[in-house]
Amino acid sequence: MTPNNTREDQPGGEADLPPAAYRPTPLTYKGPHGHDHTYVDKVMLSGNKNDTHLIKLRIRSTRRPELGDKFSSRHGQKGVVGRVVAQEDMPFSDHGICPDIIMNPHGFPSRMTVGKMIELLAGKAGVLDGQIRFGTAFGGDSVDSCSKVLVRHGFHYLGKDFMTSGLSGEPLSAYIFCGPIYYQKLKHMVIDKMHARARGPRQVLTRQPTEGRSREGGLRLGEMERDCLIGYGASMLLNERLMTSSDGFRVHVCSKCGLIARPQWCQPCRSRDHLQQLEIPYACKLLFQELQSMNIVPRLRLEAK
Repeated sequence: MTPNNTREDQPGGEADLPPAAYRPTPLTYKGPHGHDHTYVDKVMLSGNKNDTHLIKLRIRSTRRPELGDKFSSRHGQKGVVGRVVAQEDMPFSDHGICPDIIMNPHGFPSRMTVGKMIELLAGKAGVLDGQIRFGTAFGGDSVDSCSKVLVRHGFHYLGKDFMTSGLSGEPLSAYIFCGPIYYQKLKHMVIDKMHARARGPRQVLTRQPTEGRSREGGLRLGEMERDCLIGYGASMLLNERLMTSSDGFRVHVCSKCGLIARPQWCQPCRSRDHLQQLEIPYACKLLFQELQSMNIVPRLRLEAK
């Protein structure tokens, strides 16, 4: 419930209002479209001495990993799912073990997440001998001791395994560094980020589409995208994206004085004989008017067709 015509920081504000001054302001759930399995997990009821009630809902949903969802190891080695493969197509070891996640090894040299390799080795050794391992930088188990456990159980000293391709059934040409490791799902998921629009709300001042997914905004064609289109010479596409689909506006311009005129009348020239109509972005027209308010007069030079 919110008050009709008041604010909390004004004298005689929300705290002094009678209950009749409030009106219901319902909110709708703006969850992912087409996602049915959403549950109310927890409800919190609160209030104050003036009988103003506050209700908070915590909503949860069960989701399966999909293309574009973000995951991370405990060492900040984050990344998104690039491909989901059926288990029969995954590579497997001599023990019949398929990896859950395959990571590109090029992520290691620049990020220098050596702790992830140590966790992988220590985890593999801990699984084999049933001991708890410590993979911290402050003491704990050494890489050498974990590697000796691997050798004792018939594995490679460096934690690499012989893998067979699930697609061809042939051995892979390289040994694969693998073992058990913790991964966590991050909150950045594709279903929460997907956004598209055809027509929608516009800003009042510039008449351009609003910004951001929460405001049903448009997809921005930025400066660098514009540079690419200029490089390709795609002038009609540029015109469409930056004006027709954005804030195109038809104005009357006087070809004699070069100023924007009223429809069918140029006030500085006191005439309608030299008017021409053209389409410019509304933000451009707004800029001209703001410059004129500072006593800077931009004039448009029109060429006869």
